[in-house]
Amino acid sequence: MKLSARNQLSGTIVEIHRGEAIANVVLDFAGQRLVSSITVEAVDEMGLTEGRPATAVVKASDVIIAID
Repeated sequence: MKLSARNQLSGTIVEIHRGEAIANVVLDFAGQRLVSSITVEAVDEMGLTEGRPATAVVKASDVIIAID
């Protein structure tokens, strides 16, 4: 698969919390976690399971950086 998006993080699915229509998929990237909310239908169609490698593709109009 080729994408023009440059904000890609490859990791592993560590948790999937299924609701009625939306599932929260938790990905681990070298100890950092990211949660993606997608439809339960997408989870089923993609065959997402815990332990499976996955890539998060981030599309945002703003990225804010903060420091202490």
